Amino acid sequence: MSVENRKRKARHIRHLLDTEGDSVHENTQVFNEGRYESTADLDDYEALKDEAREIKEDAIERLPELIDEVTEAIEDNGGTVYIADDAADANRYISDVVDGRNVVKSKSMTSEELEVNDALEASGADVWETDLAEFVLQIADEAPSHIVAPAIHKSREEIAALFNEVFEPDEPLETAEELTRFARGYLGEKILDAEVGMTGANFVTADTGTLALVTSEGNARKCVQSTDTHVAVAGVEKVVPSVEDLQPFVELIGRSGTGQDITSYLSLFTPPGDSPTFGETELESGDDREFHLVLIDNGRMEMREDDQLRETLYCIRCSACANSCANFQHVGGHAFGGETYSGGIATGWEAGVHGQDSAAEFNDLCTGCSRCVNQCPVKIDIPWINTVVRDRINRGKDGDLDFLVEGLTPDEEPGGVDLQKRLFGNFDTLAKLGSTFAPLSNWVAQAGPARSLMERTLGVDSRRELPAFERESLVEWFDDRGPRVGPDEARRQVALYPDAYTNYVRTERGKAAVRVLEALDVHVEVPAAGESGRAPLSQGMVATAQSNAEAVYDALAPAVAAGHDVVVIEPSDLAMFHREYERLLPEDDYEALDGHSYEVMEYVYGLLENGADIDALPEGDGEQIAYHSHCQQRTLGLEPHTVAVLEDAGFDVTTSDVECCGMAGSFGYKSEYYELSVDVGESLVDQFTTEETADRTVVASGTSCLEQLDALLSRRPAHPVRLLDGQ
Repeated sequence: MSVENRKRKARHIRHLLDTEGDSVHENTQVFNEGRYESTADLDDYEALKDEAREIKEDAIERLPELIDEVTEAIEDNGGTVYIADDAADANRYISDVVDGRNVVKSKSMTSEELEVNDALEASGADVWETDLAEFVLQIADEAPSHIVAPAIHKSREEIAALFNEVFEPDEPLETAEELTRFARGYLGEKILDAEVGMTGANFVTADTGTLALVTSEGNARKCVQSTDTHVAVAGVEKVVPSVEDLQPFVELIGRSGTGQDITSYLSLFTPPGDSPTFGETELESGDDREFHLVLIDNGRMEMREDDQLRETLYCIRCSACANSCANFQHVGGHAFGGETYSGGIATGWEAGVHGQDSAAEFNDLCTGCSRCVNQCPVKIDIPWINTVVRDRINRGKDGDLDFLVEGLTPDEEPGGVDLQKRLFGNFDTLAKLGSTFAPLSNWVAQAGPARSLMERTLGVDSRRELPAFERESLVEWFDDRGPRVGPDEARRQVALYPDAYTNYVRTERGKAAVRVLEALDVHVEVPAAGESGRAPLSQGMVATAQSNAEAVYDALAPAVAAGHDVVVIEPSDLAMFHREYERLLPEDDYEALDGHSYEVMEYVYGLLENGADIDALPEGDGEQIAYHSHCQQRTLGLEPHTVAVLEDAGFDVTTSDVECCGMAGSFGYKSEYYELSVDVGESLVDQFTTEETADRTVVASGTSCLEQLDALLSRRPAHPVRLLDGQ
């Protein structure tokens, strides 16, 4: 990325933080909290997600036959089904059906993908959005910023000002009730005058041709029932086998998206309907009502054949991935989105239906934290899709000196990979060099000319303090020191994995981990294992990540084969072992490492639960702690172990409920994202500077969290294992 492009992106993000960030943050937080509360009420939440996933897997696998089945069902009922190859094909067909008549629409992201409003208006039709938020955006001439709440970026005051300017009501509109009442009356007249009603479809059942529409306002029903012609547009992936298959989705979609136990209106239409329609003076028979289902391909069948993008088609458009994403919470879909779709899953959709160039505009805003995976009602591995697309974008770039770059860089990537990505993707090599030449390397890196050069050429923001490398690595320290608990008298035997940051930068936490484990009668070894692959994976350098993963497994395999445990200090590396290595290693190797690897505080908790003496560790004496758990530590369900150990050791622990520190590995170092990173981090700072927390010792589990808190707080934070170390 050029210097000017970085500045352009930074300006755009800064503008959105200033103009839309507060509204987006407030509203997504409401959705997020509601989801946690609503899903907690389900006794079978995980089982429902598994069932929904199975239905979608089956439906996409059998999609061609299901399309034939739904076509037959609808045509037998007197309706019409049209399979559109792409947006232009769909718009031609819909324009022919509408034939210049007045159209009222309910909310549909698929119609946004088609840009059908423009096509219909060009053919002479008068088109009105009847969803309140879409109506707001229509008169503001803006694109949606959220797939469920399209005007989430606008405040009530902004909407009131817009309505007053455009419609010039007799009395200025101010309250939400006044705005809603005005829109209802205005759009009610448009619905009465319309001849064509247009909807999307959340699901289409192949057995009966039934359309399921999940809405909050009831406007979809009016669009259908009051018009002579109903046109429904839906991606082919919306087809599910049967009406019975709707049950888990009905339970999950509202809870996942907006935190509602069930949305206000669940409408099932088995078209064509025969209810009366509005005539000019009276109700008229609906016997002659037309129905057209337009099923859209537009790249979806190619996605179905793509092993990496296929999962995107399981998406039910609930927006949980967006609402749970810290970066989205602060800038919304006008930054974290492409031509149509926004949020975590948007990369897959945009790459599939609009192309990789659209996805490339925002793909790097996904930091791979994996929180969205646990929130997705069909368990889509969204970060992996984003990583794969990032890798493909990297490989689509040609560099002028490819042959030279490929010969000199210690990775498996083509020469055209952005230099910034290449730098951060090879952090292990950088750290080795920095450690070898420390402290000189630290002095040079922090010097003004070097920082200025790095910002211009690599996009490393000069406002962010760089890590200081230790001359002696953790592995070297341990080799000189040796283990202090022999294998014969040990309770357990452990290989402590030396992640790159612990090995070369924050060696003190690695040393503390060794001493804590030994205090609990554990024999510890520290093998010379390299970087886990997290760094290159975050940059979309999949081949390099796989090479790293294979090398790490080779280094740890002797310990695993001997039945020893692998203890990991950095949660993001443990997440690699438990999740991404399933895609990067042979199945047997992955399962062996997955079954033997633990986070350090999780492991200490297990030792104490199985008879280790907590008195062997320092007494907390009521010391007050403010603790922040790393993103991936939470997604792995490991936060409670740290809290339990600290409390059992006598510490007074308060935890943050902010889910992300904003640093996200290399993300916070990049000049185009620095302001966003800090803005996300300020939410955590606010929690740790209250009257109750301002004097507490700050503790965090992840490298990124420690770096961010160190930069934004006046108190230097520590890893929790250091509190358990007597030195």
